[in-house]
Amino acid sequence: MGIYAMTGGATGIGAAIKNRLREEGNDVIVIDIKDADVIADLSDSEGRRAAVDAVRDAAPDGLDGLVTCAGLGSNVPNHPLITRVNYFGTVEIIEGLRELLERRRGAVVLVSSNSAPMNNSPEFVELLLAGSEEEAVSFSETIEAQEVYSGTKKAVARWMRSKVAEYATAGVRMNAVAPGYTQTPMTEQVENDPTYGPAIKEFMASIPVGFPGKPEDQAAATSFLLSPEARFVCGSVLFVDGGHDAMFRPDQV
Repeated sequence: MGIYAMTGGATGIGAAIKNRLREEGNDVIVIDIKDADVIADLSDSEGRRAAVDAVRDAAPDGLDGLVTCAGLGSNVPNHPLITRVNYFGTVEIIEGLRELLERRRGAVVLVSSNSAPMNNSPEFVELLLAGSEEEAVSFSETIEAQEVYSGTKKAVARWMRSKVAEYATAGVRMNAVAPGYTQTPMTEQVENDPTYGPAIKEFMASIPVGFPGKPEDQAAATSFLLSPEARFVCGSVLFVDGGHDAMFRPDQV
């Protein structure tokens, strides 16, 4: 049916999105640091350029869609790496593949997080949006890991919204999904941890719909945003979090 590219399709939410798109009959070019069609390190410009070049070679006639799912969580003890991959690895890939997306009037879905509105440093977010990679990386080492993670996720959503009119005029729709707590093999390990498990289970119990998300829930939302049925949806951040964002921020619309 269509040809799509995505970053971070090897495991977890990314793997579910990849599988969903392929089950729908699409060709999917996966970019990841291992177990992918395109092996690339998105933590530096050289790796990002190599990924873009490889996708151009694989899809010279254009892309129907792009999903940017590659990212690192706050559990990674390397703030510069989180900064480089989560934000700059997202933005540079989208910008590098824009021409291919324009050729087929494609759609982009960025993966943000429902933590994006909370626990972040405004100064860090502004450095990201200014495109100051080295300054942002340096600043990331002065703040907490959760602030780095949520800051990068807020920045990708804000970047998307700031570019929506420009991209849409050129025929490319952009939206974002903001996943809430989603069970993966990694999170299940934490749930069973004697130290962190009780707090995680208490947090899961607070999800308004009464259960945690699965990667397939994020894949379904992403598939919709990429599809022709969402042709008038542009610039939205879709919270796929069981109602947590609405519960925590009921007055924010």
